[in-house]
Amino acid sequence: MLHSLLQAAVTGLTLTASLATAQAVPPAHEDEGTSAFAFDISQVSLSNGRWLDNQKRTLSYLTWVDVNRLLYNFRANHKLSTNGAASNGGWDAPDFPFRSHVQGHFLTAWAYCYAANHDITCRNRATNFVVELAKCQANNQAAGFTSGYLSGFPESDFTALEGGTLTNGNVPYYAVHKTMAGLLDVWRYIGDTKARDVLLSLATWVDTRTSRLSTSQMQKVMGTEFGGMNEVLTDIFHQTGDSRWLKTAQRFDHAAVFDPLASNQDQLSGLHANTQVPKWIGAAREYKATGTTRYRDIARNAWDITVNAHTYAIGGNSQAEHFHAPNAIAQYLSKDTCESCNTYNMLKLTRELWVMDPSTTTYFDYYEHALLNHLLGQQNPEDNHGHVTYFTPLNPGGRRGVGPAWGGGTWSTDYNSFWCCQGTGLETNTKLMDSIYYYDESSLYVNLFTPSVLKWSQREVTVTQTTTYPANDTTVLQVTGSGNWAMRIRIPAWTSGAVVSLNGQKQGISTTPGTYAVLSRSWSSGDVVTVRLPMNLRTVPAKDKTSIAALAFGPVILCGNYGNSSLSSTPTLTLGSVRRVGTTSIAFTATANSQTVNLGPFYDAHGFNYNVYWNTSGELPTSY
Repeated sequence: MLHSLLQAAVTGLTLTASLATAQAVPPAHEDEGTSAFAFDISQVSLSNGRWLDNQKRTLSYLTWVDVNRLLYNFRANHKLSTNGAASNGGWDAPDFPFRSHVQGHFLTAWAYCYAANHDITCRNRATNFVVELAKCQANNQAAGFTSGYLSGFPESDFTALEGGTLTNGNVPYYAVHKTMAGLLDVWRYIGDTKARDVLLSLATWVDTRTSRLSTSQMQKVMGTEFGGMNEVLTDIFHQTGDSRWLKTAQRFDHAAVFDPLASNQDQLSGLHANTQVPKWIGAAREYKATGTTRYRDIARNAWDITVNAHTYAIGGNSQAEHFHAPNAIAQYLSKDTCESCNTYNMLKLTRELWVMDPSTTTYFDYYEHALLNHLLGQQNPEDNHGHVTYFTPLNPGGRRGVGPAWGGGTWSTDYNSFWCCQGTGLETNTKLMDSIYYYDESSLYVNLFTPSVLKWSQREVTVTQTTTYPANDTTVLQVTGSGNWAMRIRIPAWTSGAVVSLNGQKQGISTTPGTYAVLSRSWSSGDVVTVRLPMNLRTVPAKDKTSIAALAFGPVILCGNYGNSSLSSTPTLTLGSVRRVGTTSIAFTATANSQTVNLGPFYDAHGFNYNVYWNTSGELPTSY
């Protein structure tokens, strides 16, 4: 209700667009327990820069890929003609256990592209794909499946899952979750009622299937990865207001994971990492559906434990897809660190948590750190289709472009990969605008610093952000329009001496690191806010061996460029030797193992062997 009231009461002006400009179908149930709100992605556009470049490469792939190939497994499984299409390889091959998982990511990415850019090609691809999925679902009787079922593998895999006899490597609810999430996004962002109908039919199948299981049987089923089934079903509740879907969602509350987290116990060691994070997102969504604080505590504690005890310097977590003992970092610097899906999901969780407590910068300090240092660089800038790495290696002499142990490969490919990280990469790079700005009844929050334009239509205000950050420590925000409201600017914990100026005059407001600088005024069209966030060198030690550390400059993790040279062990960096080269870019030199090495942003580490974690010697210079 509060969210709806804000939309009506933000100003006395006639609202030229609702919050859900692109979300054609607003939710029937508003989130509980939130005090800040995201703008619709249609209200924020990226300007020229690295983020927009990533988006364009992904869009090129989304509008190029052969839709009939993506439909192959659905059609074949539901006994329809594949229309002469070739089958895919990798994780969407006809014999791969959880084939058809990736198509939901395509649906979501197409929906995002239409919502953000009004891309008609993406809209048509999404809605046409849904039409074909509906045909598959309609042929269930002929295929021997129960009404509502929709997948690229037989329904009998669920029978085996429930009976404890599934041994083919499938994770069936994981795959179905992706399809449901994609259908939901096509419905709510594009307004496609066919997507709604297919989604609710599939959700009915899930409800019917799980309602006949006892609690203990359901808990055993959840011993197999099930994605974010609690999240998507809760979101269907939010979207429809029908409590049936919330009840179904709560059947996917995994006690073995939730119970320790509710008590703030870290029992993550040994768990498959990305199996867990979507459950935590689901807990956050369940809190916002019910107001039950246990769900909130589970989500918050999971975030705190993961970020503070299981996260590498680049913001990613896991090694070989698994959590290890708390603070175990230095002993797990290998080629298979930091699965990208984990960070994608941690950023989703971060968004969910911050809106509950927007007074703290802790959440968005992490968000910025992980997005800049892990996910932006996940994409290969030399690939016109924006292909991605699965792992981000942190071993000495590592190099981006490492695929999973199961499925192999280097960078993802057009038709022969379709890993989970390829799917989430599509989503990451089509929604980069979704977390730059937020608002409440009296404020605009500026959480991320990147070239962008906000159309705050609720107030008839436009905010244009111009910056080369983080290559430069300054961002400029120009306001077009007028009104009384506060601009709340994130002052990251890593900075000191931040300065906020208005129309060239330094403002006497608090800029304490780790808080929001609040500039409250009656705005005039043409007002210009300049924010300077001084950057300094710092080390990011591994908690299990503090002599091993990464090097950061402001929000940016630096790495050493070793060209094509291999490293057999961790180099020793002489901290006092670090010197900056110029002031218009982030470039340093240093001495490591008695040799000069060039240091630059890790997000730019492509096409060469790099080093991120160093044995450190001495102290960083006070000037460089």
